[in-house]
Amino acid sequence: MTQVTMLDVPETGLKPFGRGKVRETFDLGDQLLIVSSDRISAFDVIMRSGIPDKGKILNQMAAFWFTETGHLGPSHFLATDLESLSGVPVDVRRDLQGRSMIVKKAIRIDIECVVRGYVSGSAWREFQESGTIAGNRVSPELVESDKLPEPVFTPAMKNDAGHDQNISVREMTALVGTELTAMLEARSMALYEYAQRHAMERGIIIADSKFEFGFVDGQLTLIDEIFTPDSSRFWDRDSYLPGSGQDSFDKQFLRDWLTEIGWDHDVPAPELPQAVIEGTRSRYLEAFTRIIGALPTGLSEDMIPEVMRAERAVKT
Repeated sequence: MTQVTMLDVPETGLKPFGRGKVRETFDLGDQLLIVSSDRISAFDVIMRSGIPDKGKILNQMAAFWFTETGHLGPSHFLATDLESLSGVPVDVRRDLQGRSMIVKKAIRIDIECVVRGYVSGSAWREFQESGTIAGNRVSPELVESDKLPEPVFTPAMKNDAGHDQNISVREMTALVGTELTAMLEARSMALYEYAQRHAMERGIIIADSKFEFGFVDGQLTLIDEIFTPDSSRFWDRDSYLPGSGQDSFDKQFLRDWLTEIGWDHDVPAPELPQAVIEGTRSRYLEAFTRIIGALPTGLSEDMIPEVMRAERAVKT
């Protein structure tokens, strides 16, 4: 199986705009080029090992969802074709193809908009500690992974250097105002509910997901990424059983392994064994192929993990 892992983006000749845990951004004037590397982070630390093809999976999945949810409001997404990108060497353009998108430049709102349909992650920890979710009292009989009666909006303050800080809707209102809070909540809920229906039909539960927004020419616009295994919890619909953690198609597999080995969440991160790298990659691919119904561009059948090919053969 031929695998390609890109931990650092090759020299593009373009002006750098920003570098995140996974993505690197370049300035194109009133537009940006966003390149998704194969880096992966957990507990706010970038792992030393990458996940082959992860950037292609994230980029193409986000592009799919930006297009699929366009009727719910504008996004910053413009294109994934880099042929018109002047000044970038041909061989570099070829390396970036499939893992890059051109987007509109936006003024970011420093609030992460999270919608939760199920109790997991930090929401489960909060419930265990205080009996609340996002500061609101909920049924004391909830168990881990329970489906909530209705999806809830749980915002957080953006922190590019570390972990985002959960805040209440009241605190968010004090920061950005009543009108913008209402707009962000309504748009986030509409996105989640639409994608949840689409994914559920394809055997995936979206337990929760996070969104970022900004302003483009004064218009509220969806930015960053959307409904990827990095920004959402994807669970297997058919094996779902509340009361514990779930079979997932996201980075929870990596988090669980790091917890099992007793890592203290400090740098340097441990080297990932090949089984963890392959296990993470196969889960990201599973989410992609189930939701979109095809392989990412640039990957062929012989690049699918053996275990995933066997499962697909059984299902068909």
